[in-house]
Amino acid sequence: MELTSTGFFALLIALTVLAVAATLVLWGSLPGPGWVRWPVRLLMILLCQLTAIATVATWMNNSYGLYASWSDLLGTEDAGTLGPMTGPPVGRAKFADSGNGVLTTSFRGTHSKLAGQVLVWTPPEYRAAGAEKTRFPVLLLLHGVPGAPQGWLDAGGMPDAFAEYAAQGRTHPFVLVMPVVDPGGVDTDCSDTPQRKVATWLARDVPDLVARHFRTLPGPRAWGLMGFSTGGFCAAKLPLQYPRVFGAGVALDPDPLTGDPDVLPDARLRERNSPLWLVRHARPAPDVALFLATSRQDRLSPPRFIEEFARAAAGTGVTVRTLVLPTGGHNFDTWQRMYPEVIPWLGDRLDAPKR
Repeated sequence: MELTSTGFFALLIALTVLAVAATLVLWGSLPGPGWVRWPVRLLMILLCQLTAIATVATWMNNSYGLYASWSDLLGTEDAGTLGPMTGPPVGRAKFADSGNGVLTTSFRGTHSKLAGQVLVWTPPEYRAAGAEKTRFPVLLLLHGVPGAPQGWLDAGGMPDAFAEYAAQGRTHPFVLVMPVVDPGGVDTDCSDTPQRKVATWLARDVPDLVARHFRTLPGPRAWGLMGFSTGGFCAAKLPLQYPRVFGAGVALDPDPLTGDPDVLPDARLRERNSPLWLVRHARPAPDVALFLATSRQDRLSPPRFIEEFARAAAGTGVTVRTLVLPTGGHNFDTWQRMYPEVIPWLGDRLDAPKR
């Protein structure tokens, strides 16, 4: 049974209820002397606590998209935890159908030499009769840390949200790409460090992979990013670092835009990889548009973060739009409430499919 499945969550709820009910019924009717009854009662209490904690932990995991599978939780996910010296041959990829039209592969990048999981979804229009020569724009969906690409499918409403908006004419079809943002399980805020070139993985290797295997439009006006939390931080910074690759980025509740000292202890490296520093030094200004969104109740990504960023971008030529919801926490429920603004914006900013 899958970790994030509704069936597993329902099973935990049922076990919790049964454990409490059994404790109430059996508490006063246990046979035997006291030295036997009291250890059994202690075990019953521990069972109630264990099932309750497991239920709450599973609910939190499903809400935040922290771990996408048992192997992800236990650290045995080959596709998402491959280090720089193990895994598939450099540059080779074989996609497998994982359901719901989503293809998955374990891929090692030619440029970064890093490996990790990449999920790809093509819209219905991609497979329609007569579309064999049509090329499509691409949107990379970046997960948070901890987390995994599967989180977008299990809790983020993807790819159904994009399919629905495209069907309604509120955006146009995109190829959605969900890569791991911390190959090998090491978070660098999507930055290149002397040890791990994660920015290169996301901005060179993953686009090369997708362009080689799918009918995609070339140029930054056809490639964008959307991410939440750490992925939001990455979606704000990568278009500024790689304007020839990405023309737009959507940051949902991004991490502090000055960088995280716990992730990049080197102060200079952290500064030069922070969206705030990059936008302040965006001269000559790249043709980049960014949409930053948060809520007034999000203590992890307060409005002042994106407001400071918008002020820093003024006069640089970088287009910045912001959205602050009145309520909402740092979770998928809040991020999905942002979709009605950010998904149509991406359709307006990035090119539509064409031959």
